[in-house]
Amino acid sequence: MKAIAITQFGKPEVLQIEARPDPIAGVGECLIAVRAYGINRPDVLQRKGHYPPPKGASDLPGLEVAGTIVAGDAQQLAAAGLKVGDAVCALVAGGGYAELCTAPIGQCLPVPNGWSFAEAASLPETFFTVWSNVFDRAQFKAGESILIHGGTSGIGVTALQLAKAFDASQVIVTVGNAAKAEACLKLGADVAIDYKQQDFVAEVQKATGGRGVDVILDMVAGSYVERNVQALAIDGRAAVIAVQGGVEAKFDAGLLLRKRLTIIASTLRPRPVEFKAAIAQQLREKVWPLLESRRIAPIIYRELKAEQAAEAHALMESGEHVGKIVLTW
Repeated sequence: MKAIAITQFGKPEVLQIEARPDPIAGVGECLIAVRAYGINRPDVLQRKGHYPPPKGASDLPGLEVAGTIVAGDAQQLAAAGLKVGDAVCALVAGGGYAELCTAPIGQCLPVPNGWSFAEAASLPETFFTVWSNVFDRAQFKAGESILIHGGTSGIGVTALQLAKAFDASQVIVTVGNAAKAEACLKLGADVAIDYKQQDFVAEVQKATGGRGVDVILDMVAGSYVERNVQALAIDGRAAVIAVQGGVEAKFDAGLLLRKRLTIIASTLRPRPVEFKAAIAQQLREKVWPLLESRRIAPIIYRELKAEQAAEAHALMESGEHVGKIVLTW
């Protein structure tokens, strides 16, 4: 099979097409003929040598794919409501940048009716991440407010749409410029804050009448942790999912106590299959109907050919995109 490999750690150009042996599905896995795969920031970190794949995972990058099941145990597939020949999208621990990819059956979901493979490939990484952190761990519920940092990222547009679909009282996002603010407002955000021009803590307080927000989804960390504490409402929860702003933070622990705040953090990639399969089941029950009705729509910024992986990574690093970058074979 053809695959896009990291030939050495470095700039996007180190991504090159290689011939690789076809992978073989193991116990509890299926083999997918990949038609499309999504680009995610962890792929960029892996390319730079900062995010090694978990033990036992492929050295090829790629955390989400969409395609057709071409092999797998019939009984195990049937137990998941699937069969050989089905169109699926899947969350994987690596190996997505290839014509063939193995995936745990429990992490496969049917391509929503009427969706293209490219659209379906934009789903797994962001939807699994947002559902696990916002709805499961941070316990976001209808009637609550949420602040989403990085509103136009793949994670951001997913969290924005899901929060609106599940009846958030107020969705506030941070973005890097006026065009991105406008894009988020069109997607349903109530307030878009340009973090380069505005103090997001002050703007959150203004937008909420001084109350603060109930939940924050943070992929920045660093100095944002202290400011998140200031922006949260009483009994608020902040979910940290990345450290783009640095790994060190300081904050007023007294304020944390007085507000009865909760700060949680997690990474998804190294979690066990059983954990991810449970998320998949929740998504299929609660979110997939929204996707099939197009109440939640794919936000794809650019669709490129698989061989353009280096260009896709450069685009990801530029920060220009609104939504997902997807490659197709």
